[in-house]
Amino acid sequence: MEQVLDETLIDAAREQIVRVGISLYQRGYVHASAGNLSARVGDDVLITPTDAALGFLEPQRIAVVDSEGRQRSGERASKTVALHRRIYAATSDAAFVIHTHSTHLVALTLSGVHSPEDILPPITPYYVMKVGHVPLIPYHRPGDPAVVDLVEEAIVTSARRGIRLGAVMLERLGPVVWGPSAAAAMAVLEELEETAKLWLLTNRQPDPLTPEAIQELKDMFRAPW
Repeated sequence: MEQVLDETLIDAAREQIVRVGISLYQRGYVHASAGNLSARVGDDVLITPTDAALGFLEPQRIAVVDSEGRQRSGERASKTVALHRRIYAATSDAAFVIHTHSTHLVALTLSGVHSPEDILPPITPYYVMKVGHVPLIPYHRPGDPAVVDLVEEAIVTSARRGIRLGAVMLERLGPVVWGPSAAAAMAVLEELEETAKLWLLTNRQPDPLTPEAIQELKDMFRAPW
């Protein structure tokens, strides 16, 4: 019965990954074969295949990787599967991870982020409420295993300071975001990309919210800042 239940959940996660890929593609958050998506089901991680076009996924192609990192079904897993697995291990409530090469966020790293600790200043309430702090991970080639350790270090270091990360930014490559559901992860990605767009469109001129305004958002909405 447990095995049947697991397979039912895995099939549902496959379908969800396909739906998320189509949605992101249709709204311009992903392009070509850049980026990857994953979901956690028990001890397994489901992830898009290497070089897959996220707008044209098929459920049976989604790779399933077990708790030991062994692939047990689907096409060859994305080269970033180790990063996704480490995020799930370091973040107990993460159930869905999204990595894209979103245009305005990549442009931000090319022209210069606000700071390595926070790629964007807190210029809107919803950025503070839905995204929070987003550190920059220095450039490494796609799939470089060093990135796995750097992302884990950012999550752990932030947690020690009482900060719960929901995203990091890979320099010249794009954001990696996660959440307790696909919808939550998508909300982080969307707000992050749109805030980068606002910041660039306004020539980096807006003042950040005041400390008092940020504290109010933390008190009222438990904003992750």
